[in-house]
Amino acid sequence: MLFATKLPLSSLIEFCRVLRHNLGAGLTLLHVFRQQAERGPRPVRPIADRISQDLEQGESLEVALKREQAAFPHMFVAMATVGEQTGCMPDVFAELEKYFVLQQKLRRQFFSQIAWPLLQFFAAPFVIALMLFVLAIFDSPMTPLGPAYKGVWGAAKFLLHFFGTIAALVAGYYVITHILHRRPTVHALLLRLPVIGPCLSAIALSRFCLALRLTMNTGMPITKALRLSMRATGNDAFAVRAERAMVAVKEGEDLAQALRETRVFPEDFLDILANAEEGGRVPEVMEHQMEHYTEESRRRLSILTHTASGMIWLAVAGTLIFLIFSIFLSIYGPGGVYDRLAR
Repeated sequence: MLFATKLPLSSLIEFCRVLRHNLGAGLTLLHVFRQQAERGPRPVRPIADRISQDLEQGESLEVALKREQAAFPHMFVAMATVGEQTGCMPDVFAELEKYFVLQQKLRRQFFSQIAWPLLQFFAAPFVIALMLFVLAIFDSPMTPLGPAYKGVWGAAKFLLHFFGTIAALVAGYYVITHILHRRPTVHALLLRLPVIGPCLSAIALSRFCLALRLTMNTGMPITKALRLSMRATGNDAFAVRAERAMVAVKEGEDLAQALRETRVFPEDFLDILANAEEGGRVPEVMEHQMEHYTEESRRRLSILTHTASGMIWLAVAGTLIFLIFSIFLSIYGPGGVYDRLAR
């Protein structure tokens, strides 16, 4: 969820840049998408061609993009919809370009810091399996991981269990979110986790502030602005609560109080929003809050990167320590090699 993009980020950034520039120059959507179908980034061309055909047949950009949502991140589809319905498409694509450039930078930073520990983490089971294999070849009586992982089959079984556990976790996440349709529950759970939760929350809030600023600047009904802004977060824990907030606003609640009832917004944000409502400065304040949460997401992601890197280092170190003690006990412990020779 945190780094999900379907198109390559470089192509997505270039696509947003072209849309921002050409739409700002007065070209129509149909013209721009036809142009991208012919001269856009190679991964974008077939998608742009299908979208241009939909636009030519009178479909809205929202409908056309939803048909291609397997190719675009949810954030792109949601924000492009906001831009189409508010008439601020050049501004929206400018903000999307900035957002994806930031995401590209953070992704590179994340993988550059975590690449070496991650390589060690996935190399460790192969080193352990090789050790078990060598012990089996020399018919050693040592069993560092216990009798269940002795011999050539024990080495293979260890690799199967290690990577099978990872595959089961990934498959479980897919089943829960896509087949059982419990994505909002999973996203809400992730928001409560230490380190991960604050990072995901900051990213979602920066998107929400951007969308709310754009929608409210157009005079759009507040209920519609709320629905679009909650969807634009790209986080189902927020999006699923849009209806609750809309009902509260319809019943006469202030925007800050309506969002407070969703129980996903932090109190400091709601206090700032309440003050902005009293002064009639919600769009301006949302712009400042967007900048704040964008910077906060950078900081939180840096913390997440260092934490993940540290946990991987600890896992590798713990595995090595466990193996050292297991080998020591296999040789010198009760029932070990020396103990059996002494008998």
